[in-house]
Amino acid sequence: MDILENKIDELNRVLTVKISADDYKANYEDSLKKAKKQISLPGFRPGHVPTSVVKKKYGASILAEEIDKILNEALQNHIKDNELNILGNPLPKVDENNQIDWTEPKDMEFSFELGLAPSFEVDINGKSKFTFNKVKVDDELINKQVDDFAKRYGKLIPVDKSEEKDMLWSTFTELDEKDKPLEGGFVHNSTVAIEFVEDKKIQKKLIGMKAGDSLVVDPKSLSKGNTDMAAMLGIPKEKAEAFTGNVEMKVTEVKRMEAAEVNQELIDKVYGPGVVDGVDAMRAKIGDELTNMFIQDSDRLFKRDFADKTIDKLGLKLPEEFLKRWIISSSKKEITMDQVDEEFEDYTRSLKWQLIENKIIKDNDIKVELDEVVEHTKNLLASQYAQYGMMVPVDEEMTATAKKVLENREEATKLYEQLYDLKVINFLKNTVKLDEKELSYDDFVKEAQKN
Repeated sequence: MDILENKIDELNRVLTVKISADDYKANYEDSLKKAKKQISLPGFRPGHVPTSVVKKKYGASILAEEIDKILNEALQNHIKDNELNILGNPLPKVDENNQIDWTEPKDMEFSFELGLAPSFEVDINGKSKFTFNKVKVDDELINKQVDDFAKRYGKLIPVDKSEEKDMLWSTFTELDEKDKPLEGGFVHNSTVAIEFVEDKKIQKKLIGMKAGDSLVVDPKSLSKGNTDMAAMLGIPKEKAEAFTGNVEMKVTEVKRMEAAEVNQELIDKVYGPGVVDGVDAMRAKIGDELTNMFIQDSDRLFKRDFADKTIDKLGLKLPEEFLKRWIISSSKKEITMDQVDEEFEDYTRSLKWQLIENKIIKDNDIKVELDEVVEHTKNLLASQYAQYGMMVPVDEEMTATAKKVLENREEATKLYEQLYDLKVINFLKNTVKLDEKELSYDDFVKEAQKN
């Protein structure tokens, strides 16, 4: 067997694999014998089907399978031995003049296209300066969180007339083309939160309503999409999607959220009894929690800034035509070149960052060990327990659960990638010069929403 490598340019290669009959004949004949023992055909005893019959019926597929094994091994060994940093996978190069006859063993030749990653260096040092945006955790933010807690543990009280943040308990009745109750139509009781109605004209009409008041309205103006509308009207989503009429919304009750008093009783409901003592301690804890929460967002913004500037600075070239063909060939669903072109810029930018990140990991010997992934998984699980108000199991049980999660290869890959991402960010933060800027929450959100 011979492998010839044709260098098209720095980023593209064509590998030609020449296979002689002697390279696969023995394995092919062994596979025929194994198939003969396993195949059962009418008119023949099991295991006694003549070799000629097996070869005629299954020989082509058996031969193709053997050739595929040889090709895969040859390609992988050549790529490894020659330290080729390929992108995607080798693509078979179709040659209409080289038709393979799979019914008879003979010499064969196959060609494959390879796309290579570019060679580059990433210079990271203390002279490089990057912005690190932080949210200013001030009294306004803390007050907002305290108010949210108070509302969360508050209670609904009936009121006579609705205001902007009230809820309307209502009966929805399906109407005909003349806005009269439709015979056999739906009648359903539901609620409307006035502050979440996006149609400002309708929202204005809902303010000032009392029990017994009615409004003829297009239900789409009250809801956020067909799923929300279906739940509000008590109808299937399919009917909501096709619904074009109006409904009568008759208010049966108006309720207002009365916030809980900010005292030790509320604090114990939020954090548990005996954990936080007093309003001042609660505000301090909220400040710490917000700071820790926003630091992850700050890290993401920093990573985006570093990635954008580094990608632009390096100006990496990729084997774009190869990548487009590879995307189409490897897609699980049928896609066109126009679809690939539409998203190709975002794809290549993401791929360039992946190459840069891998280079940083390799050059700086950044490693993620199994015990680190287990601890990372345990922390994520503990956060989920806390989120649902459940008691966190003992460490031994958490460790066993984490290891069980990591048995799922897809989940394990995702968790390893998360840790590598965190380690790369921490490495960069400790290496480059950070220009820290405190922004208000609103300004921080604006910055995060920039493309």
